[in-house]
Amino acid sequence: MITNKPNPVAEIVDVNRAQIEHRATWMGLIYDEMVKAGIDAEPILRRAIFRTGKIHGEKFKSQCPDPNNCTDFKNAFLGDESAVGPQSFNMKNIESDYDNVTVNFNYCALVSAWQKLGFDDETCALLCDIAMDGDRGIAEAMGLKLDLSKTIAQGDKTCDLHFHK
Repeated sequence: MITNKPNPVAEIVDVNRAQIEHRATWMGLIYDEMVKAGIDAEPILRRAIFRTGKIHGEKFKSQCPDPNNCTDFKNAFLGDESAVGPQSFNMKNIESDYDNVTVNFNYCALVSAWQKLGFDDETCALLCDIAMDGDRGIAEAMGLKLDLSKTIAQGDKTCDLHFHK
Protein backbone atom coordinates (compact mmCIF):
# COMPACT_ATOMS: atom_id res chain seq x y z
CA MET A 1 0.00 0.00 0.00
CA ILE A 2 1.47 3.30 -1.10
CA THR A 3 1.60 6.14 1.42
CA ASN A 4 2.59 9.46 -0.07
CA LYS A 5 1.75 12.54 1.98
CA PRO A 6 2.87 16.02 0.93
CA ASN A 7 4.55 18.21 3.53
CA PRO A 8 3.52 21.87 3.88
CA VAL A 9 5.60 24.04 1.57
CA ALA A 10 5.90 27.50 0.06
CA GLU A 11 3.58 28.46 -2.80
CA ILE A 12 6.36 28.15 -5.42
CA VAL A 13 6.93 24.55 -4.34
CA ASP A 14 3.21 23.81 -4.69
CA VAL A 15 3.37 25.29 -8.21
CA ASN A 16 6.33 23.05 -9.04
CA ARG A 17 4.55 20.01 -7.62
CA ALA A 18 1.53 20.81 -9.80
CA GLN A 19 3.81 20.96 -12.86
CA ILE A 20 5.34 17.60 -11.93
CA GLU A 21 1.86 16.11 -11.48
CA HIS A 22 0.87 17.49 -14.89
CA ARG A 23 3.88 15.76 -16.48
CA ALA A 24 3.04 12.51 -14.67
CA THR A 25 -0.59 12.74 -15.77
CA TRP A 26 0.49 12.95 -19.41
CA MET A 27 2.83 10.01 -18.95
CA GLY A 28 0.21 7.91 -17.17
CA LEU A 29 -2.55 8.61 -19.68
CA ILE A 30 -0.25 8.00 -22.67
CA TYR A 31 0.75 4.67 -21.09
CA ASP A 32 -2.91 3.78 -20.45
CA GLU A 33 -4.03 4.66 -23.98
CA MET A 34 -1.15 2.71 -25.54
CA VAL A 35 -2.03 -0.35 -23.46
CA LYS A 36 -5.72 -0.01 -24.42
CA ALA A 37 -4.63 0.14 -28.09
CA GLY A 38 -2.70 -3.11 -27.68
CA ILE A 39 0.70 -1.43 -27.89
CA ASP A 40 3.54 -2.55 -25.64
CA ALA A 41 3.96 0.87 -24.04
CA GLU A 42 6.71 0.12 -21.58
CA PRO A 43 9.75 -0.15 -23.89
CA ILE A 44 8.69 2.90 -25.92
CA LEU A 45 8.22 5.07 -22.84
CA ARG A 46 11.46 3.81 -21.30
CA ARG A 47 13.48 4.73 -24.39
CA ALA A 48 11.92 8.20 -24.68
CA ILE A 49 12.30 9.00 -20.99
CA PHE A 50 15.87 7.70 -20.93
CA ARG A 51 16.69 9.97 -23.89
CA THR A 52 15.19 12.89 -21.99
CA GLY A 53 17.38 12.05 -19.01
CA LYS A 54 20.48 11.97 -21.19
CA ILE A 55 19.64 15.44 -22.54
CA HIS A 56 19.24 16.77 -18.99
CA GLY A 57 22.36 14.92 -17.84
CA GLU A 58 24.44 16.61 -20.53
CA LYS A 59 23.14 19.98 -19.32
CA PHE A 60 24.07 19.16 -15.71
CA LYS A 61 27.48 17.91 -16.85
CA SER A 62 28.14 21.22 -18.63
CA GLN A 63 27.37 23.05 -15.36
CA CYS A 64 29.94 21.06 -13.36
CA PRO A 65 33.36 22.65 -12.81
CA ASP A 66 34.67 19.05 -12.60
CA PRO A 67 32.23 16.60 -14.22
CA ASN A 68 34.06 13.72 -12.52
CA ASN A 69 33.26 15.12 -9.07
CA CYS A 70 29.91 13.88 -7.75
CA THR A 71 29.66 16.88 -5.43
CA ASP A 72 29.71 19.16 -8.46
CA PHE A 73 27.01 16.97 -10.03
CA LYS A 74 24.91 17.16 -6.84
CA ASN A 75 25.18 20.95 -6.85
CA ALA A 76 24.10 21.18 -10.50
CA PHE A 77 21.35 18.56 -10.24
CA LEU A 78 19.90 19.06 -6.76
CA GLY A 79 21.42 22.07 -5.05
CA ASP A 80 20.69 21.92 -1.35
CA GLU A 81 17.57 21.00 0.62
CA SER A 82 16.27 24.59 0.47
CA ALA A 83 16.04 24.67 -3.35
CA VAL A 84 12.63 24.29 -5.03
CA GLY A 85 13.43 20.87 -6.57
CA PRO A 86 14.47 19.22 -3.31
CA GLN A 87 11.54 20.84 -1.48
CA SER A 88 9.12 19.58 -4.16
CA PHE A 89 10.12 15.99 -3.39
CA ASN A 90 10.74 16.71 0.31
CA MET A 91 14.33 15.52 -0.16
CA LYS A 92 16.38 14.79 2.93
CA ASN A 93 19.86 13.50 3.58
CA ILE A 94 21.37 14.97 0.42
CA GLU A 95 24.98 13.91 0.73
CA SER A 96 27.89 13.76 -1.66
CA ASP A 97 31.58 13.15 -1.98
CA TYR A 98 33.84 12.79 -4.99
CA ASP A 99 32.41 9.35 -5.93
CA ASN A 100 28.82 9.37 -4.59
CA VAL A 101 25.56 11.27 -4.27
CA THR A 102 22.79 9.96 -2.01
CA VAL A 103 19.37 11.43 -1.38
CA ASN A 104 16.05 10.38 0.15
CA PHE A 105 12.76 11.54 -1.37
CA ASN A 106 9.95 11.69 1.21
CA TYR A 107 7.17 12.69 -1.22
CA CYS A 108 6.52 12.11 -4.92
CA ALA A 109 4.21 14.30 -6.99
CA LEU A 110 4.35 11.77 -9.84
CA VAL A 111 2.93 9.02 -7.63
CA SER A 112 0.32 11.48 -6.38
CA ALA A 113 -0.81 12.13 -9.96
CA TRP A 114 -1.01 8.42 -10.81
CA GLN A 115 -3.03 7.74 -7.68
CA LYS A 116 -5.42 10.58 -8.58
CA LEU A 117 -5.90 8.90 -11.97
CA GLY A 118 -6.96 5.73 -10.18
CA PHE A 119 -4.00 3.54 -11.13
CA ASP A 120 -3.45 0.59 -8.81
CA ASP A 121 -0.28 0.21 -6.77
CA GLU A 122 1.28 -2.19 -9.28
CA THR A 123 0.79 0.25 -12.16
CA CYS A 124 2.11 3.13 -10.02
CA ALA A 125 5.24 1.07 -9.28
CA LEU A 126 5.73 0.32 -12.98
CA LEU A 127 5.22 3.95 -14.01
CA CYS A 128 7.66 5.02 -11.29
CA ASP A 129 10.33 2.66 -12.57
CA ILE A 130 9.77 3.87 -16.12
CA ALA A 131 10.01 7.50 -14.95
CA MET A 132 13.25 6.67 -13.13
CA ASP A 133 14.74 5.89 -16.54
CA GLY A 134 15.08 9.66 -16.82
CA ASP A 135 17.34 9.62 -13.77
CA ARG A 136 19.16 6.61 -15.19
CA GLY A 137 19.77 8.63 -18.36
CA ILE A 138 21.10 11.51 -16.27
CA ALA A 139 23.42 9.08 -14.49
CA GLU A 140 24.69 7.64 -17.78
CA ALA A 141 25.36 11.09 -19.23
CA MET A 142 27.40 11.85 -16.09
CA GLY A 143 29.31 8.56 -16.33
CA LEU A 144 27.60 7.28 -13.19
CA LYS A 145 25.38 4.40 -12.11
CA LEU A 146 22.11 4.81 -10.22
CA ASP A 147 20.90 2.45 -7.51
CA LEU A 148 17.36 2.64 -6.14
CA SER A 149 17.08 0.72 -2.91
CA LYS A 150 13.58 1.92 -2.01
CA THR A 151 10.71 3.68 -3.76
CA ILE A 152 7.51 5.28 -2.52
CA ALA A 153 5.65 3.63 -5.41
CA GLN A 154 6.64 0.19 -4.07
CA GLY A 155 5.20 1.07 -0.65
CA ASP A 156 8.40 2.30 1.01
CA LYS A 157 8.32 5.51 3.04
CA THR A 158 11.09 7.02 0.89
CA CYS A 159 12.76 6.79 -2.47
CA ASP A 160 16.45 6.25 -1.83
CA LEU A 161 18.72 7.19 -4.74
CA HIS A 162 22.46 6.55 -4.90
CA PHE A 163 24.41 7.92 -7.86
CA HIS A 164 27.93 6.54 -7.90
CA LYS A 165 30.99 5.76 -9.98
